[in-house]
Amino acid sequence: MSVEIKEVLSKKDLKRFIKFSLELYKGNEYAAPKLTADELVTLDRKKNPAFDFCESAYFLAYKDGKIVGRIAAIINHSANEHGNNKNGRFGWVDFIDDREVSAALFQSAESWLKAKGMEAIVGPLGITDLDFEGLLIEGFDRMSTMATIYNYPYYASHIEALGFVKEVDWNEYLISVPDKMPERFSRGVELIKQKYGLRSVEFKSRRELVKNYGQKVFDLWNVCYSELYGASPLTQKQINHYVKIYLSFICLDTLSLIVDKDDNVVGFGVSIPSLTKALRKAKGYLWPFGIIHVLNALRKGKNDTVDLLIVGIHPAYQNKGAISLLFGDLIPKYIKRGFKYAESNPELESNVKITAQWGTFEYENHKKRRAFIKQL
Repeated sequence: MSVEIKEVLSKKDLKRFIKFSLELYKGNEYAAPKLTADELVTLDRKKNPAFDFCESAYFLAYKDGKIVGRIAAIINHSANEHGNNKNGRFGWVDFIDDREVSAALFQSAESWLKAKGMEAIVGPLGITDLDFEGLLIEGFDRMSTMATIYNYPYYASHIEALGFVKEVDWNEYLISVPDKMPERFSRGVELIKQKYGLRSVEFKSRRELVKNYGQKVFDLWNVCYSELYGASPLTQKQINHYVKIYLSFICLDTLSLIVDKDDNVVGFGVSIPSLTKALRKAKGYLWPFGIIHVLNALRKGKNDTVDLLIVGIHPAYQNKGAISLLFGDLIPKYIKRGFKYAESNPELESNVKITAQWGTFEYENHKKRRAFIKQL
């Protein structure tokens, strides 16, 4: 039977769209299943504030009456304006190892984007830069993280066969947490604090964090990240949304904020104990039992790996050693927590400044991912 493509037009179909990935990777020992509730919010055009400036269409592929693939076609008008291009995106792409299925999915996405006036299709990318991006092309035998895509090795050959070529690559690093503070940081931390009037902030509650610094963290995000590939400045509605998502549940003892004498945030390091194993046990659902696995993973002594979610230093302080203050604050916290490893978020291969920071530690470039592009 030939492949049938259906656009997702109901909430029921959207749930099928989300659950297909859970089914395709059921039992996979490396994938970290995404939480269904989070995916529903992200893909819902009424709940995700990014749809103030984005459009999307979601497609499911059926064969012999069964769902065998999915793809999202996305237009981020703000990113296009920021980058002066007319690029459409594909994301949330999964399919069985069947060339007829992948071809039908991409044809649907390309046709929709072309009808909208787009001149190229690039991906996998999210609706915004804070969503999942980049197809895994190396590191298939390594555990995924809650913030990244895991996919089977055959995906890349399917996509390349359809005329896509490399656009950009990201690297991911596994960093060993030292047993004690490296001399480089312990020697310079106090000097840098005194010279530039900087200090690290301690918090008694998440409420205090959100109230006093939530807005400031994402204001700095806009300064640090808006010029990176595929990004665009966050709107106030997005900032409110992400403050709730990221900062309302973050572990305070895996967070570092550096502020100046006027209490402006000049550096942040937001990390969280790895939830990969917990998400595998939860199988995409927090309730009724998934929350138990997540809470266990967050508890002190229950995890040997920490995920570095977002790290940023104000450009004015990037060459003044401010990154040392972040590491000087976080490393003792990691040692106290018993972490042995830190997983970096994907880093653009061109972002040599952040990559150079890992030279102080033992590290391994253990994963690589890629965005592909095709002219329409």
